[in-house]
Amino acid sequence: MTPRPTSRNPSDEPAPEVTPPQPEPAGPTGTPETAEAARAAEATEAAEAVETAKAAKKTGPLRPGKPPRLTKAPKSARPTKTSESALPAEATESAGSTGSAGSTGSAGSTGAAKAPAGPRGKKVAKTAKSAKPTGTAKTPGTAKPKRTGATKPTGTASPFGVGQAAKSPKLPKSPRTPDPTTTTGATGTAAPPKPPKPAKTAEATAPSEPSPAVQDPATPQTTYTAPVLPGAGVPGGPVKADAPMAAGAGVSPVGPEDRSRLLAGTHHDPHGVLGAHRVAGGVAFRALRPYARSVTVIAGELRAELADDGDGFFSAVVPLRDVPADYRLHLVYDEATLEIPDVYAFLPALGEFDLHLIGEGRHERLWDALGARPMTHQGTEGTRFTVWAPNARGVRVVGNFNYWDGIGFPMRSLGGSGVWELFVPGVGAGELYKFQITRPDGSTTFRADPMARRTETPPANSSVVDVSRHEWRDEEWLRRRGDIPVHEAPFSVYEVHLPSWRPGLTYRQLAEQLPAYVADLGFTHVELMPVAEHPFGGSWGYQVTGFYAPTARLGTPDDFKHLVDALHQAGIGVLMDWVPAHFPRDDWALAQFDGLPLYEHQDPRRAAHPDWGTLEFDYGRKEVRNFLVANATYWCEEFHIDGLRVDAVASMLYLDYSREHGQWTPNEHGGRENLDAVAFLQEMNATVYRRCPGVVTIAEESTAWDGVTRATHEAGPGGDGGLGFGLKWNMGWMHDSLGYMAKEPVHRRYHHHEMTFSMVYAYSENYVLPISHDEVVHGKRSLVSKMPGDWWQQRANHRAYLAYMWAHPGKQLLFMGQEFAQGAEWSEGHGPDWWLLDPAYGAEAEHRGVRDLVRDLNTAYRAQPALWERDTDPAGFAWVLGDAAEDNVFAFLRFDAEGVPLLAVSHLAPVVRHEYRIGVPEEFAGWQEILNTDAARYGGSDVGNPSPLKPDPTPAQSRPASLLLTLPPLTTLWFRPT
Repeated sequence: MTPRPTSRNPSDEPAPEVTPPQPEPAGPTGTPETAEAARAAEATEAAEAVETAKAAKKTGPLRPGKPPRLTKAPKSARPTKTSESALPAEATESAGSTGSAGSTGSAGSTGAAKAPAGPRGKKVAKTAKSAKPTGTAKTPGTAKPKRTGATKPTGTASPFGVGQAAKSPKLPKSPRTPDPTTTTGATGTAAPPKPPKPAKTAEATAPSEPSPAVQDPATPQTTYTAPVLPGAGVPGGPVKADAPMAAGAGVSPVGPEDRSRLLAGTHHDPHGVLGAHRVAGGVAFRALRPYARSVTVIAGELRAELADDGDGFFSAVVPLRDVPADYRLHLVYDEATLEIPDVYAFLPALGEFDLHLIGEGRHERLWDALGARPMTHQGTEGTRFTVWAPNARGVRVVGNFNYWDGIGFPMRSLGGSGVWELFVPGVGAGELYKFQITRPDGSTTFRADPMARRTETPPANSSVVDVSRHEWRDEEWLRRRGDIPVHEAPFSVYEVHLPSWRPGLTYRQLAEQLPAYVADLGFTHVELMPVAEHPFGGSWGYQVTGFYAPTARLGTPDDFKHLVDALHQAGIGVLMDWVPAHFPRDDWALAQFDGLPLYEHQDPRRAAHPDWGTLEFDYGRKEVRNFLVANATYWCEEFHIDGLRVDAVASMLYLDYSREHGQWTPNEHGGRENLDAVAFLQEMNATVYRRCPGVVTIAEESTAWDGVTRATHEAGPGGDGGLGFGLKWNMGWMHDSLGYMAKEPVHRRYHHHEMTFSMVYAYSENYVLPISHDEVVHGKRSLVSKMPGDWWQQRANHRAYLAYMWAHPGKQLLFMGQEFAQGAEWSEGHGPDWWLLDPAYGAEAEHRGVRDLVRDLNTAYRAQPALWERDTDPAGFAWVLGDAAEDNVFAFLRFDAEGVPLLAVSHLAPVVRHEYRIGVPEEFAGWQEILNTDAARYGGSDVGNPSPLKPDPTPAQSRPASLLLTLPPLTTLWFRPT
């Protein structure tokens, strides 16, 4: 393994000891003759080295074993006589026989070579004497590197020499005037501008420091090309705290192991290798830029070209004291030139507290921590990419900004959190991206961001960086939406499949039509079938791949916000279907996201959903639970959604849901309840109600699970807390009542209990009565088509059933198209049959009459508190006639908080009944018919009752007074006291 350069701060290293000059010692016998003989031998040896250097001068660029040319020092800077043996190795000088540079020794005679002049005439200390008797010295920085693959340091050499671990020389300060000497490096020759007074050139016989080539920032721009030094990047010994860095310290190539991992996409800490790092010789810059012809570091006036280390790696050690606070990379490609900040110059943009919350599974605004978030980080604009992939061996981010080649954009792993992070400068809103994940088996997969806030339009599936610029104008709506609890307020819902309501309309176009239409019909809310991104339109949105992104089929997230805002300004609440029960197996989405089961359960029997071919979430994993809980609050906080209708709750609650014996494993208590799912639903509801006042959660739960709408902290009969939902779909009422209505009137007497049984459990939960999309597709027929009889009777049954539903305890939900008695099943391909309301159509008045009834139902409903104020209070309801099976009649009273009643009578036989006695309270002097589904304007026969009706003191159905009513055929009537 190649040793990696350390990141020590040079200012923290102790300065090398320098022994003060001492008198020249005597020879072995202590006589002057002995010392003179030694000096003569040394002079001869130096002269031979000079002749060798002259010959090398003619051979061109430096080669291994050839010393560099040095600038001759001016006389004023030449050193005085000093004994060689009295100086430390890093400061010694080959003295002449007399000890004077100008007496008996010269460049061409027997004297030693003169020391080069340092900046401002200061003396530059030479390195330890290492010249061989032949005069040839090994010179640092002259070995040619291999240009392919990694450069492997050899031996124990320092950046300043090879073959030995010599002490680092005392380094000169960076010169204000660049050295005119041409420095030959790995990538070519850089010729800095000449100084005002160039010095003469002298041949050197001893190795010296590399020529300084990095200028002071105050001087004109100078290019520095890093020479390739054998052993470059290996720490070369202590650097004195106040000493300047050496110029031309060399390259610092990525070691073989790091190189291999980076190229394979399995490196967990690319920032520890790439970018800028302090090393003994200065600052090492390393970049991984495949296909680049050259990479140059630019920091202020500094330009340092990096050496090409092969495989897309570039490096250099630049003699700087510290890593520049702001440097850029100048990249030259065959067809482009870029100048950008270094991706690996940035600290993590995700805080420790975020990681702590993610680790605990308690980050309630997870979308602020994970995903793609444009931001300004360390003064630079860009996008922070983060993803949770704990099983990945490595993660890269790919996108338009890197031509979908992620080799140069590996992400770092943030400790044991399982989160990978990378801040990419210059990337902003609108950029496409994915994560390239190296799985545990070494294979790679490209995945859409689970936290993406915007996506491409299907079938394309890339994630999109998004920034919201929508300015909300629904403050008044949000302020008052929580004034009255939902279960005590009017709540009638129009269910909509946005892509097919008016096919072809975008979110913004829908905002111009949908609010006006819904407000005209008097609904209090719309419920949107799933708007989260999904790959297959035929799933209607119930197989979600982008849990944090509105579908791009209709526009951008801001466009969807505009629609919600428009509905709020029209006084209409917005509910949306939310699908935390399962997700599809698409290989670019959540399934085995990082190579192993992650979002799905580890046990295949628990992971596979038996009905839909999808995967179930692992609710026992805290990070998965956090992903879903945060998603629930995300829609409410970011998109101002007023309620979540949670899909397929029953499939979550039971381990044996749609599974045969042997296909499921009991829980720890031996039961069939999915305790992890129960805990998740409780946490989700508690979090949403705490964070988002006025929001309601609604369960689509089709079993008799106890406490679906009971608070999580309130224990039920079994001692367990409730699931915490606000409302629950009454699936039993829906199936029973539709089953009754589908019978011929002559047979309904035998199914009378199907209409009355709902009151046995009506107050066990807070209910919504749904006629949803599920009841008008896949061969179930539309609502009006379920009704028996001819066309007139079908419409009459349809109208009577809707009025019965609006009067029954509970809230109401009606799917689009049923408000005007569409005869065909709903299809997501073409939506409602709006042509039925075209005046040119012959039966238009009949369909319009049903829609007029729905409008009047909602108007009367809102005006009568008895129909909604005590929906969850048994004292708000009383049967008047619940056993008239032979007559197909149902009659009951609803009471508001003040005790004021409303009488609802449904006659579901195709005959007229005159003077039909119905018992009523005696304290009211008269009753008024406020709604009659047989009215002519709705398309009925217009049989009714005059107003006011005076009660008869004759008791009936245990009431002290009674009314004699005319009951039209297949009709529901509403009466209120005058």
